[in-house]
Amino acid sequence: MRHEVKYSPAYALALIDLDAGEKIQAETGAMVSMSSTIEMETSARGGVLSGLRRSVLGGESFFVNTFSAAQQPGQVTVAPALPGDIVALELTSQTLMVQSGSFLAATDEITIDTKWGGAKTFFSKEGLFLLKCEGHGTIWVSSYGAIHPIDLDAGEPYVVDTGHMVAFDESVGYKVGKAGGWKTTLLGGEGLVVNLTGPGRFYMQTRSPDSFIEWLAPKLPGKRE
Repeated sequence: MRHEVKYSPAYALALIDLDAGEKIQAETGAMVSMSSTIEMETSARGGVLSGLRRSVLGGESFFVNTFSAAQQPGQVTVAPALPGDIVALELTSQTLMVQSGSFLAATDEITIDTKWGGAKTFFSKEGLFLLKCEGHGTIWVSSYGAIHPIDLDAGEPYVVDTGHMVAFDESVGYKVGKAGGWKTTLLGGEGLVVNLTGPGRFYMQTRSPDSFIEWLAPKLPGKRE
């Protein structure tokens, strides 16, 4: 398998070349194009209950598309819905936690499941659940805007707006809370933040979809009577 990400960071496109017998899994709607030799199958990944859990709890699609180069090699290209970046991450022994909406595709060896965030993510705009991705293989994550990685040392704290989270190592501790007092949270425009604690790496996106929607909504024309 060979892969390349082009046109980053604004309009990234992942080109994935599959050898005969190889396959990848991708979110429904992620496929941009594919060779005529590629076979596509849509299913609830891990069974109906697992797919339903990912959809309702993880914020992802109920179904997952599997692209296979069954007999001959071929290419699949995938891209996110919003203009942004794509990063290919190689997983070996580590586990990656991905915020809902950022998972794009992965090799077939990667197991994808949801993880309960508990009360610490109850007020997070990104939802109550994270996707837990583990195994040996490649995972492609996407963003709105560019993706910026930050490495944290053991015990090192860092604060990120909830709308800018993409993914982070399982070793990174996290807790959602207020940016300051309630007055700052409600009137300061920052809302809720994620308090991270190292060690590990996390990936943040340079733009927030929620902020874009809040900016765009007042400019849309009202309903015509």
